[in-house]
Amino acid sequence: MLVTGRRHQFALPIAQSLGFGLWLISSNGAVTRSTEGEIFHRDLLPAATARDLIALMEPFRGNLVLTFDREGKGALVLEKTEELSSHIQRWIENNLQYIDFVVPIEKALAADPIQAMFCGAIARMQEAEERLRAAPLAERITVLKTRYDARDLVIIDVLNHDCSKGHALERWASHRGLGREEVMAIGDNYNDVEMLEFAGVPVIMGNARQDLKQNGWRVTLSNEHSGVAAAVQEVLFG
Repeated sequence: MLVTGRRHQFALPIAQSLGFGLWLISSNGAVTRSTEGEIFHRDLLPAATARDLIALMEPFRGNLVLTFDREGKGALVLEKTEELSSHIQRWIENNLQYIDFVVPIEKALAADPIQAMFCGAIARMQEAEERLRAAPLAERITVLKTRYDARDLVIIDVLNHDCSKGHALERWASHRGLGREEVMAIGDNYNDVEMLEFAGVPVIMGNARQDLKQNGWRVTLSNEHSGVAAAVQEVLFG
């Protein structure tokens, strides 16, 4: 399986390039769907929770993107790009056909979103994360973080309570009748932790932050040296 923080539609070309049908866990565990479009599970963020979240995170409104499980324009909703473009300009350009601008962004919540995403500099997003985790709302949501030091970028994804790559992978394994000892997972960032903790064979990429390599997980090569292939080969063939 491909397990990613990206939207299903954004990850689909990567999956299709492999040349065979498979399942994807996308949006950090919120959606499990095949390359043919068959849905196994969706775990959406309730619109009422999203409204409370936006109110709580008012100082970070300019860093906010809402993601919806739909194709075409409106799959991504934001109010403006000024604060986002300095950090994820390439992402904005690649997703422009899916972006709808809604002011105020609460008007887009006629349906439940997949998630809310806050993007910005490391120091700014540290403030956002502290605000999220200290609020009573924390009991109704899952807060996941992806950090890229070289780009001074942190992405904070806010999903429904108990929604993560780990929960989604566990659900899929149970559906297939697999025990955790039969599951191998490979990751490289903080939003992979729950998935790696579930897997019986957890592998961390060589390019991951040093603190993630201190959990006793097997360390493979970096993503610049085919670390995924090396990990799979080692497990299959020794």
